[in-house]
Amino acid sequence: MAGVESEDIGSKSVIHGLYDRCMDWISGPYGAYALFLIAFVESSFFPLPPDVFLIAMCVAIPLNSFRYAAICSVGSVLGGAFGYGLGYWFMDSVGMPIVQWYGLSAKYEMVQHYFKEYDVWIVGTAGFTPIPYKLFTITAGFVHSNFFTFMIVSLVARSARFFLVAGLIRKFGPWIQTFINRYFNVLSLLFVVLLVAGFALVKYFL
Repeated sequence: MAGVESEDIGSKSVIHGLYDRCMDWISGPYGAYALFLIAFVESSFFPLPPDVFLIAMCVAIPLNSFRYAAICSVGSVLGGAFGYGLGYWFMDSVGMPIVQWYGLSAKYEMVQHYFKEYDVWIVGTAGFTPIPYKLFTITAGFVHSNFFTFMIVSLVARSARFFLVAGLIRKFGPWIQTFINRYFNVLSLLFVVLLVAGFALVKYFL
């Protein structure tokens, strides 16, 4: 047990160190580039979500909130394409080790089932909610989902997520940061309900 606990503490300290380093990067003169890079790598293997850094930059300069959201969205979607490529060409050598490193092997089987049932549209849920987006980008490549549809769905979902955060901060100021952190899961669930309802309406009327 002591060995497991020490491993968890070591993992947390690594994550905390990465967080501190990323905060230093976004606080510097090349903050926007750092935000883009963080959003890019998070979509395939990086453990820290870009939202926390997007929020910090939006709080620092609210007038640039939508610009930061756009940077975050583009970086994340391009990173998603990279994750798709890992799953498509390098699943055994790179993709699966990433899945295993995060302890998501069991969930990976479930995600494959979701792809069989909902195809690439399931990426829309992962792109907006706290579900690990990287797990879905890699799996989408492995199951050879339609790449064009994957990119469109990712762009819509990731942009909705990041622009919602940026819009709330721009409108209400720094105090909304606590609200977002506390109720992001609820907001995500609401969005998914609306998304599913929208798909149902489109399917019904078309």
